[in-house]
Amino acid sequence: MTNKDHNDTIYALATAPGRGGIAIVRVSGPVALESLQTLTGEEAPAPNRLDLRCIETATGTLIDEGMVVSFKAPASYTGEDVVEYHIHGGPAVIQELLEELSGQPGHRLAQPGEFTRRAFENGKMDLTEAEAIADLINAETQIQKSQALSQMEGSLSRLYDHWRETLTDALAHTEADIEFPDEDLPDNTVSKMQPVIEKMIGELDAHLNDNRRGEILRNGLHVAVIGAPNAGKSSLVNALAQRDVAIVSELAGTTRDIIEAHLDLGGYPVILADTAGLRPDQIGQEGQDSIESEGIRRALKRAEDADIRLLLFDGTEEPDEHTLNLINENSIVVVNKFDCHPEGAERLKDLLASGRSFAFAQDDIVKISATTGKNLGMLIDALIEKTKTLIGKSEAPALTRQRHRKALEECHASLTRALDAKLPELMAEDMRLAIRALGHITGRVDVEDLLDVIFKDFCIGK
Repeated sequence: MTNKDHNDTIYALATAPGRGGIAIVRVSGPVALESLQTLTGEEAPAPNRLDLRCIETATGTLIDEGMVVSFKAPASYTGEDVVEYHIHGGPAVIQELLEELSGQPGHRLAQPGEFTRRAFENGKMDLTEAEAIADLINAETQIQKSQALSQMEGSLSRLYDHWRETLTDALAHTEADIEFPDEDLPDNTVSKMQPVIEKMIGELDAHLNDNRRGEILRNGLHVAVIGAPNAGKSSLVNALAQRDVAIVSELAGTTRDIIEAHLDLGGYPVILADTAGLRPDQIGQEGQDSIESEGIRRALKRAEDADIRLLLFDGTEEPDEHTLNLINENSIVVVNKFDCHPEGAERLKDLLASGRSFAFAQDDIVKISATTGKNLGMLIDALIEKTKTLIGKSEAPALTRQRHRKALEECHASLTRALDAKLPELMAEDMRLAIRALGHITGRVDVEDLLDVIFKDFCIGK
């Protein structure tokens, strides 16, 4: 976007596209109130008050009878004059209003995220709060919603602004010692800054070493269902998803590619992946078997990358050695078909107790029947508990984006160099770099190059 674009009045449908009872068209910019008067034939109503109006085309054709509300700058979402048209949600009504707005002087269709971008540029929010709005719109679980609301209310920005202010104060003292060595300043100013930097590094360490809690909650926890062919993986995924996500067949090797299902487990967003049955000896095969070979390779890769491995054993068979070899501390061990063959869990328990790196007690083995749904509640409880253990619990605001993490790592590296600096000038330069890295997160420095990236994934009317 150019500076000229910022002088345009923008408009867009702010509600979901399609047919509905009510649709809201939002307009923001310097002539938003003028176009309202043109379309309704009356001056804008008092700010923040809904008013019933007839909305007409330039030729006098009635578009709709709906409610309009105006927000006077700077007391609006964008910080500009804003008008909202609350109209009937039929496609024809919406399209006619949008076409009429397109013909108004100085008006153009908004780009994705442009309303929120203008709110940021007009000082209504910082970048972390703007990103939280996108997270709130996309939230599918209560925990995702709570995390987004906390960030939108400024939990992250307050923390980063506090760190930035602390470092700015320390930098001011350091630079005063450098620039005015003959003035009556406290002795050893630079050395007195070292405890401040050490404390900040400790706080950054604690914030960064959070098991990626915020990012997992925002993006979803990856759970891979792993097991031998015909162990019942696809049946289990369908049962947990409560719909037919994967094809179920008695023919071994039916599942070739990764099939995902998105679940809400106790408020936690989970991405459940059905994978090809493990037959690692088949990797590298040619012809038709090469397809299954690639599926097995992907299954092993998904097991490696997963946050939780749900390792499924067929209770009617001897425990699969390939699946046993994948057990780690983030695994949940499950025996399927236990209702027909309860001895399968006993065989597995004996194997796990015989010197394995990660021994599982009998109580840790979840016994289910994927086809009847027996004990699926126990498995869901085990998944929720494993998720809680993995993510941990903290009252501190959580990192939610890789962009934040990268900037904080840059800040940490700069402060570490500042602590080891032999000259006060070098310490001051690294402190400036640390402050700049924090400013990149909230937008307190020049971040024009970041804005297109941050706002491009917003919906059009936001």
